[in-house]
Amino acid sequence: MYDESMQIVNNTLPFEANGDTPTMRLFALLEVIGATDQHHTLQSLVEETGLPKATLHRMLQQLEAAELLQREGDNRHYGIGARLRRLAENLLLNDTQRGARHAVLRKLVEQVGESCNITALSGDEVIYLDRVETAAPLRFYLRAGSRVPVHCSASGKVLLAQMSPAQRGRLLAHAPLEKFTATTNTDLERLEREIARVRKNGYALDEEEFLPGLMCIAVLVPRETGPSNLCVAIQAPTIRATPEKARQWLPALRSAAQAIGRIDAGA
Repeated sequence: MYDESMQIVNNTLPFEANGDTPTMRLFALLEVIGATDQHHTLQSLVEETGLPKATLHRMLQQLEAAELLQREGDNRHYGIGARLRRLAENLLLNDTQRGARHAVLRKLVEQVGESCNITALSGDEVIYLDRVETAAPLRFYLRAGSRVPVHCSASGKVLLAQMSPAQRGRLLAHAPLEKFTATTNTDLERLEREIARVRKNGYALDEEEFLPGLMCIAVLVPRETGPSNLCVAIQAPTIRATPEKARQWLPALRSAAQAIGRIDAGA
């Protein structure tokens, strides 16, 4: 799907079988596994890295025991483990660029007068990396670190829309598509049709799909190469926001997303 992301494995992050230490060789193996959205088998990793099967099997056992990797239901494929996922989330929540992103978010709140947040995908949920609340007396309070389901959040639908159908299918097949409100969409075919509209329009709406009375609009933070795992969103109570009004916020929302993209790119 993304040629650039494939180059991460083949060109820019070659596996260093002769790393300085066993720890660095394990880290290099995690880089290979984390560079694509595919689950890997022992044999596919042998072909990818050129390591002997016995050596690679031992390394995978060490990473699995440390909860950095986990085996999937078929017991053959390896994916990201809970401990490694928590590490990735903590890095996103606490990285050195957070202050600059927060300033962009604060400016966006001043422009639109509603609460705004930066989100990322974590498993089958969306995690709030940062949030600035509106000063308006009526608001929904959600702190950084909060999680919302991917299928009924604006950010979640934006992040789903950039995936390949196969990747999206794998994620949603194991996600509990819980119905939170009368408007929550739990039908996969309907969700696919909505995701197609999101991909075409470049934004997603949450019209009281997760919380009654809450409207949300989200766009993707752009990256120069490969997929992005960041969104910017505006949330408001439906007493103050309609889909039409939310669309009026799109220029400011997209400008904020581009500013955050430049921060992440080091521009």
